[in-house]
Amino acid sequence: MPFKIIASQCTQCGACEFECPSVAIEFKGETYVIDPDKCTECKEAFDTQQCVSVCPVPKTCVPA
Repeated sequence: MPFKIIASQCTQCGACEFECPSVAIEFKGETYVIDPDKCTECKEAFDTQQCVSVCPVPKTCVPA
């Protein structure tokens, strides 16, 4: 299941965009969004989702 970013909690820090190994995160409108077609949940690359690990706001990057 791909991840999504809770827009109301996103601080627009951009940390997740640069850590995403599948280049699935981009800034659109006023927040960052995860393209569900590109999100691999970091499987086979990392033990944990990189967006979750770098986000400064808990529970902002969550399963869709």
